[in-house]
Formats: sequence, C-alpha cells, structure tokens
Amino acid sequence: MELVYEYTQRVQLERRIVGPGPYGTRVVASATGGTIRGQRLNGKVVGAGADWLLIGADGYARLDVRAQFETDDGAVIYVSYGGLIERTERFQAASQSSGETRFEDQYFRITPRLEAGDERYQWVNQTLFAGRGRSVSDGVEFEVFRIT
Repeated sequence: MELVYEYTQRVQLERRIVGPGPYGTRVVASATGGTIRGQRLNGKVVGAGADWLLIGADGYARLDVRAQFETDDGAVIYVSYGGLIERTERFQAASQSSGETRFEDQYFRITPRLEAGDERYQWVNQTLFAGRGRSVSDGVEFEVFRIT
C-alpha cells in the first residue's frame, strides 16, 4: 500500500464561532470559494459547503465537512470528510491573524470521500483518499493522496 499524490485543494472560508456547548466549542466555517488542482482533477469549489468543526478540551478539533466542486470539464463531484487538527500554538496564531502554517506545524489530517455521477470520474467512487492540511491566509489548503 502506498500514497500517491492526487490533488491540492485550497478553500476560502468564512468562520462563525457558535461557542462552547455540551460537546465542545462549535465553529461553522462556510466555503466561499476555492480550487482543486491535480493531474486528473481540476476545478473550483461551488455551491453550498461548510465545515461543522468541533474543538474539544483535548486541544484537537474534529472536522465534519461537506462540499462540492465542479471540474473544468463540467462534472460535479461531491466531497465529504472527517479529520483531525492538532491546535498547536502556531496553528492557533495563524487562525487568529489570517496567517499561514506549514504542513509540518500541526497534525492536520483528513479522509476525503468523493462521489461522482459523471462517467469520466467513476474512478473516484472506488478510491480511498487521505490528506494533510495547513492553514492559509484565507482558509485552508490540503494535499490529497490516493491510497493504492
């Protein structure tokens, strides 16, 4: 088994803090735009999409994301993923100041599941993916890998 680079996803986010609740601190980050760039997948983030993030007392945030993107050749692909972010000092500082982190600055991992109806992209329906993330000035960026 190996990881093979598939695409880079950059998503612009608008965050709203719901606040502390019975399960942790809830943050809703709405996707306002973004891009997907890779050898086989290229397009833009479209339509409704958000992350219903939950920050736990253990210093980690748990992701619950749903979105879609439209490929440059007109197909729509739905993506959903869970994930985990270690809220290191560097990550928290970047989040508060629209700064950036490197992939190595925190444990930030996702497990995307892609769904496509378009025949040209049926391969995503039978593929498992994993990715790593980082904070960027206007949102987040992921490198996503196909698990072979």
